[in-house]
Amino acid sequence: MSSFTTQIRKLYSWAVRACCTLQSPFLLFVRLYWGWQLSTNGWAKLHNLHNVTDYFTSLGLPAPGPTAALIATTELICGILLAIGLLSRFVGLVLTIDMAMAYIIGDREALLSIFSDPDKFTAAAPYTTLFAALLILVFGPGKFALDTYLLRRFPYSPPSSS
Repeated sequence: MSSFTTQIRKLYSWAVRACCTLQSPFLLFVRLYWGWQLSTNGWAKLHNLHNVTDYFTSLGLPAPGPTAALIATTELICGILLAIGLLSRFVGLVLTIDMAMAYIIGDREALLSIFSDPDKFTAAAPYTTLFAALLILVFGPGKFALDTYLLRRFPYSPPSSS
């Protein structure tokens, strides 16, 4: 192999190691930032349920009062769990569904413009939270999470099928 190819392979190997090293701190940042944002948003919704209920009523949702309370509580609890890294992938799934529904019900025009006007899709309010939820759902919480600590402390061994 040529010297140039060897150098390229070494450089690529270094870049991969650097990215792998930065993965957990990045996931920690995503979890802390979006966990905080979601929990404060859920807290604010809980303290202004009448406004959220009015908004859900304007969208034509059935049972807007209980739905508003459910969404506010979900965002508060999931935000806290996301920040500490507990049940992270489950929380990622719940938040992905929550934000997908926010697009479908509350911002359908932005959702339908995903291919025709991607800027409108990415500028919509649910986008960044949906993206963060998908990151955690797909990649997990990283090394600096309560999930990771608990899995190390209490390893899971699936039952053997006999």
